[in-house]
Amino acid sequence: MNRPLIILILSLISFWTVAQNDQTLARIGFGSCSNQDSTAQLWPEILDQKPQLWIWLGDIIYGDTHDMTVLRTKYDHQKRNSDYQQLIKMCAVLGTWDDHDYGQNDGGKIFSKKNESKKELLRFLDVKPDDPIQNHSGVYSSHTYGTGRQKIKIILLDTRAFRDTIFRSKNPGRRYDPNPDGDILGEEQWAWFEQEITNSDAAIHIIGSSIQFISNDHGYEKWGNFPKSRQRMLDVLVKHKTNRPIIISGDRHMAEISKMAVPGLPSPIYDFTSSGLTHTWNSKDATEENQYRISKLVIEKNFGMLLIDWSNNEPTITLEIRGKSKTPFDTPMVVH
Repeated sequence: MNRPLIILILSLISFWTVAQNDQTLARIGFGSCSNQDSTAQLWPEILDQKPQLWIWLGDIIYGDTHDMTVLRTKYDHQKRNSDYQQLIKMCAVLGTWDDHDYGQNDGGKIFSKKNESKKELLRFLDVKPDDPIQNHSGVYSSHTYGTGRQKIKIILLDTRAFRDTIFRSKNPGRRYDPNPDGDILGEEQWAWFEQEITNSDAAIHIIGSSIQFISNDHGYEKWGNFPKSRQRMLDVLVKHKTNRPIIISGDRHMAEISKMAVPGLPSPIYDFTSSGLTHTWNSKDATEENQYRISKLVIEKNFGMLLIDWSNNEPTITLEIRGKSKTPFDTPMVVH
């Protein structure tokens, strides 16, 4: 057997070892926007939910720096939190970044320290040296849990390292206007994403995006600022008849669930936004338009839970917006 073929086989074995986990997932927690200096984080409440997996959707810390020593110090401070230490002992932890842990508020591909920042994120997440994420630009990754009809594919996108420039708006009440020709993911990540979706036999596809995908009425960061990318994502999902796509997102310092029926998809797309592990909007009475919202708009510290019931032939997924209380903020939403 020649040397290149041996290397290829070893690489494929390494990829499968890292990406595939036979554990059947029934309880997945996720969240974003966690100030490392806060003394009132939601880790005790998250631990009470006994997640089998925790997913960071960005703003793991508020780094906002080109100085990697500062970034590492903040990550280390976050990681030393005793309750967070309990979480990483309880369950696996995955994650992607958003702007503040990336290093630049609302930053995109021109951030000069993105490669160095990537190293700090992967260090915080304890990503192994042979993980496929180490071998490409950005921090996108894919993870498969379960087998047979209980298989879940988790695809975590990188909406920062490849994203084109966003346009400042001159309109009152709006921070940004759409960039009609701009892109979010970059061709390398698009090709990878479509490969992950092609012929996937997972019963559920959880797509992690640090910014909101469906909500399109507000004037802040969102996929709608890049309409070609937003439509391209829809086209890819339709092309491959993606089974049960659930997008989980953060960034906005509030929580809501959005739903979009897309012709050609076997089921609607849901976008479950959970943001504000340590802080949210100043006013709990604030409102915001979102024509796709099907839940309450929650402006209190929150995290998300995905509960999967595998007892029937087809899985049932319950979406819960949770916080300090023992009960969810809204009636749990059941998705088939």
